[in-house]
Amino acid sequence: MAERKDDQWTKVPMQEQDPKERAKNFDEVPYGYTEEEMLQEANRCLSCKVPQCEKGCPVDVPIKDFIDELKENNVAEAANIIKSQNSLPAICGRVCPQEEQCELECVVGKRGEPIAIGRLERYAADWAMQQGEEEVKRAEPRGHSVAVVGGGPAGLTAAGDLARMGYDVTVYEGLHLAGGVLTYGIPEFRLPKAIVQEEIGKLRDLNVDIQTNVIVGKTVMIDELLNEMGFSAVFVGAGAGLPMFVGIEGENNLGVYSANEFLTRLNLMKAYKFPEYDTPVKVGDKVAVIGAGNTAMDAARTALRCGASEVNIVYRRSQKEMTAREEEYHHAVEEGIKFNWLTNPVEFLGDENNWLYGMRCVEMELGEPDDSGRARPVPIEGSEFEMETDVAVLALGTNPNPVVPSATPGLETEDWGGIIADEETGETTREGVFAGGDVVTGAATVILAMGAGKTAATAIDEYIRDKYGE
Repeated sequence: MAERKDDQWTKVPMQEQDPKERAKNFDEVPYGYTEEEMLQEANRCLSCKVPQCEKGCPVDVPIKDFIDELKENNVAEAANIIKSQNSLPAICGRVCPQEEQCELECVVGKRGEPIAIGRLERYAADWAMQQGEEEVKRAEPRGHSVAVVGGGPAGLTAAGDLARMGYDVTVYEGLHLAGGVLTYGIPEFRLPKAIVQEEIGKLRDLNVDIQTNVIVGKTVMIDELLNEMGFSAVFVGAGAGLPMFVGIEGENNLGVYSANEFLTRLNLMKAYKFPEYDTPVKVGDKVAVIGAGNTAMDAARTALRCGASEVNIVYRRSQKEMTAREEEYHHAVEEGIKFNWLTNPVEFLGDENNWLYGMRCVEMELGEPDDSGRARPVPIEGSEFEMETDVAVLALGTNPNPVVPSATPGLETEDWGGIIADEETGETTREGVFAGGDVVTGAATVILAMGAGKTAATAIDEYIRDKYGE
């Protein structure tokens, strides 16, 4: 067992690529812990008898137990403990906002920095992946099948849990690769696609059938899945892929993108490797990204790596109100992204050929809190100015795509498009149909979508048992 560091109240830092170098490539930024660093960090944990950290985990990972195993360098057992509850541990160790969940509840964090639970999870998951000797344990077949709509975090989690319960599971994914936002939304430098596909491969080892290029609501209907194709239940985890726009003049100019399109082209179609791949996207010389969430940071840092000489984040509130993870903001600052706080575009400016050349912006000040609890931004009269930019990326959030509910009789939605589903079960207004993740809540985090997938899988099992008397 490694000895504690002198300063047990400070996280063991994780080594990263040099900012000047990483701004030119798509390699993963953090290197991950070495064995020595992992042991030092694990031994900061107090092994609380009543681990508060576990209360903050949406997928109920036994955090104390896996860290106890890491203290003894029993990495294989630590990985097995994590995987007992989490189907995508290598992914969660990288993109889960632990600082708002498990680490927020950590007792050590009350005095100093919390245990780096996410980094330890990543270490265990990566180690197990590198060994490649994991034994696949398949459950006895139950004789029932379940269809999963959407191959993102919610759908993949539900599929994995149901397969372990013995159900025949088929995942229907609309794009040509499974993974959802993990594949086409989050950039390579933050989440390598090889890791995503490796995790998905583990589900295939459980006999989960993943069918791509199938759009439920177009290619096949939910009614067909339930009535003609023999599925006992359907889980809808179709995500929130419908981008939001600002609705200002010039928004249809060439060079104005939603973050969905911008990142999808660059990730899924490998446009960042043009001309090796012939699906280019105009990245531009001066890029403005509107918004300050994780997606905005992803778009800005991606544009920089694709050759933009200047990238600006434009946000109508202050840094205090941004929704991006502090780590992502820190990385963006290190890489040279410029931040324009309390600034809001009011018009996109196009030339005679409708190509964007700039934005007319206005300075803002903060007023009283709005419905989100954050200070409402108010325009400052007479503060308008122009910002030169030839590409603008709108990272303002997303709503659920209406394809599935609009094609499914009896499946009710909220006014803003989210499928109405019970919080504790995922049951919708249509019998046999369950839903969870962003398609219910609107855009949220990967781990919350996974939690919804787990909840629904348990409820689907109970539903099938009750209905068929098993």
